[in-house]
Order: sequence, then C-alpha cells, then structure tokens
Amino acid sequence: MFADKELRNQLVRMLTVRQAHMDFEDAVADFPIEHINTRPPNCGYTFWHLLEHLRICQKDILDYIEADNYRWPHFPDDLWPHQSAQTDLEGWQQTIASFCADRQKLVAIINDATVDLLAPLPNSGEHRHNILREINIIASHNAYHTGELGALRQMMGLWSDR
Repeated sequence: MFADKELRNQLVRMLTVRQAHMDFEDAVADFPIEHINTRPPNCGYTFWHLLEHLRICQKDILDYIEADNYRWPHFPDDLWPHQSAQTDLEGWQQTIASFCADRQKLVAIINDATVDLLAPLPNSGEHRHNILREINIIASHNAYHTGELGALRQMMGLWSDR
C-alpha cells in the first residue's frame, strides 16, 4: 500500500512541482503580452503556438485515458495550431487555464486509489498502454516544452527580472 501511495505521489509531483527543471507556472509568469504571437528567430511557431501545443497534447493524453472512443490525432496538424493562428490576451489566458485544468484532472485520476495505474487502457489495443506510461509521457513532454519556452524567452530577452 505504501508503494502505491508513493508512486502516485511521485507521479503527481512530476506533473505539478518544480523539481529538476522550471515548472509551467514559472515559464508563463509575467509573460509580456505583446510577444504572445511573436515567432522567435528560426522558429516555426509563436510562443502561444507552443503553449497551445502543450495544452493540446496534454488534453490528448487525458482523452486517451478517459474516452471510450478515442481518435488518434494526426501529427502535426492535430497537435499544433495552424501556423497563421494568433490569439489575444483572453486566448492566452484560456490556454493557460485549460492546461492547468486538464493537468488537475490527470492529478485526480492519479490520486484516485481505485484507479489501477497499470491496467491496459481500453483504447490501447495490442499496445497495452497504461496510465503510468501516459503520465510519464506527458510529464516528460511538458517538461521538455516548458524548458523550451523558458529558453526561447531568455533568447528573446523576455524575462523581466533577469
């Protein structure tokens, strides 16, 4: 029982706590709104595109875990906004709020002691994917792109306190 509780604790921490890297909240804090649609040099997407990609991918994992009739996305079209898409302050804030809400849903799944983290997901077929695998995937994906967001901000001089 202790091992199960500790595993769940560590999975939640992977998603929500600054550990060996910057967390999502740090990466988006005090972001200069005039740059949400800025495309950094030699980069194929804007800062908002990157946030939207994080949100879309995390939502995809949540859907994969929860949906009875999951539909696999097509990469890259279903996992990134269109290159010409732009947003405003409200859209930026909505992306952040949706990301955080979906992350909290994943935390609730992890913390539900009745959920078997190792049981094959119904939509995984012969792959026999499970929740543990999916949480590891999205935690590493989130960390990767959160770090990318931080590095791009640094490269563009968009940290107000640095």
